[in-house]
Amino acid sequence: QVQVTESGGGLVQAGGSLRLSCTVTGMAFDNYAMAWFRQAPGKEREGISCFSGSAGRTWYADFVKGRFTISRDKNTVFLQMDSLKPEDSAQYYCAASRYAHCYSGNRDGFDHWGQGTQVTVST
Repeated sequence: QVQVTESGGGLVQAGGSLRLSCTVTGMAFDNYAMAWFRQAPGKEREGISCFSGSAGRTWYADFVKGRFTISRDKNTVFLQMDSLKPEDSAQYYCAASRYAHCYSGNRDGFDHWGQGTQVTVST
């Protein structure tokens, strides 16, 4: 059984930083993409960043480029969030894909999801 567990959310002032972590266990294979998504109240879930499997390729949404950094250590993926803005406030989700590669914020192939961790950025 695959489990996806996020941690690291919280309350931070605008301009501050947070680091999210996500660990996946139980995957039947080693080469899979992992990604971060977020969903604010009343809005669609959107892709933020993803990290392909063995290729090590990364993708970022335009609205986080230069502020967020994704990294990965085997079955754990991290999201370093700097220069946070109030509009970054949302529930952040980690997901693991059935595919080895990811190229965008598309949710296709991301079969396994965590429960989410709340990020709140105050003014």
